[in-house]
Amino acid sequence: MFWKTLITTFGVIFIAELGDKTQLAVLSLAAGKHTSHWAIFFGAVLALALVTLLAFVLGHIIGTNFPRQYVRKVAGVVFVVIGLLMFIGKF
Repeated sequence: MFWKTLITTFGVIFIAELGDKTQLAVLSLAAGKHTSHWAIFFGAVLALALVTLLAFVLGHIIGTNFPRQYVRKVAGVVFVVIGLLMFIGKF
C-alpha cells in the first residue's frame, strides 16, 4: 500500500506541476546570469518542499477534524467557483 500511495502521489503532483507558473519562474531564473544555478535549484526545491509540507499539515488537520464527504464537497465547490471566475475573467 505504501508504494501504491507513493507512486500515485508522485504521478499526480508531477503531472499537475508540469508547465505551471512555478516551473516557468525557475526556468526564467536559471536562464538569467546568476552566480549560482545550484542556489536557484536548491531554493526552488526547498520552497516547493515547504509549500507541500504546509498543504500536507493543513490537509491532515482538516481531514481529521471534518468528515471526508464534506471536505470533498467543499473542495469541489471551490474548484468550480474558481473555474467559473477564471472563465469569465474575474480571477
